[in-house]
Amino acid sequence: MKIAMLGMVDGNGHPYSWSAMFNGYDKAEMEKCPFPVIPRYLEKEPKESFGVKGARVTHIWCDNPEDSKRVARSSLIPNVVERPEDVLGEVDAVIIATDKGWEHVWRAEPFIKAGLPVFIDKPLADNEDDLKTFIEWHKAGARIMSSSSLRYTKEYTPYFESTHELGALRYINMTMNKSWERYGIHALEPVFRITGPGYVSVRNTGDAEKNIIHLKHRDGIDINLAVIKDIAASELKLVGTHDSVCVPLKDSYYAFHRQLECFVDYASGGEPSFPFSDTVELMKIIIAGIKSRGEGGREVPLTEINL
Repeated sequence: MKIAMLGMVDGNGHPYSWSAMFNGYDKAEMEKCPFPVIPRYLEKEPKESFGVKGARVTHIWCDNPEDSKRVARSSLIPNVVERPEDVLGEVDAVIIATDKGWEHVWRAEPFIKAGLPVFIDKPLADNEDDLKTFIEWHKAGARIMSSSSLRYTKEYTPYFESTHELGALRYINMTMNKSWERYGIHALEPVFRITGPGYVSVRNTGDAEKNIIHLKHRDGIDINLAVIKDIAASELKLVGTHDSVCVPLKDSYYAFHRQLECFVDYASGGEPSFPFSDTVELMKIIIAGIKSRGEGGREVPLTEINL
C-alpha cells in the first residue's frame, strides 16, 4: 500500500515520526528534525520495530516546501509533491498529519471525494459545521478514521479490557499538556474507551491555557480532565468502589505505531477498530468544552451540540 503523508503545522512533528515508523529513517538527517524529542524516542526502538506490514509512505507534502524536503530525507520518502492533490492517482491512502480541527475539512475533501481511505490526526473537528460535514461524508460511504494515539496505549490496555477489580467506577482523572482544542482529545479518548459512550454533559471552568473539565457519564461516573499548557506529565487515575489505580503514560511509540497499523488494516478493507459513532461523540465533547469555556463555565448538555 502506497501512503501519502500530507500537511505539517506548528508544534506537530508527526510527518517525521509517523513516516519513520513506516519506512525507517536516516539517523543523521533525523538529528536535524526541529522537534528534538522525535530522534530521542526513535533511537530507543530496535530496528525491527519499524515498518507497518504491507504499507509504506511514498509521497510527502508539507505546508512549507522546505519541510517536505527535510521530512523526505529524514524518513526515506522517495516522492516530494508540490501540491497535496498531486498524490491523486499515485497512492492508495492518505494521512492528514495535522492537529488543527478547524482545517480538516478542506485538507481532507479532495481525497474523500476521490474515494481514498483517509486517516485524520486528532481531533477530527472542533466545530459543529465541520463535524456535520464529516458525518455526511461517512454516511455516503467515505472511509474516514481519526483518533488519539492514546486509544492504543500499552499501559492502559488492561483497563480498556476490564476494570472489574476496581469495583464500580466512580471517578476518573486524566492530565494532559498543551491546549484543549488540539490535545484535549488525548486526555479524553482513553477515558472514553474505558467508560464507553454515554456522556451527558461537559463543564470547562478554566481558560485557554488551563482547561479544567468536568464530565458526567450516564453510568454515574464523574470525570475530571486537566489540560494545562505547560504541565510535564500525563497520568490516568481510576477510582472504583473496591480499589483505585494510577497509570503513567510511558511508551508513546507503541501507541502511535499501533494506531497506524489499525489504519492500514482498515484502509486495506478490514473493519474499523472502533465505530465512527465513538469519534462523533468524542468531537461533541470537545466542542461542548469549547462552548462551556466561552460561556463562563456553564454546564453544557451534549444534547445542545446539534448535528
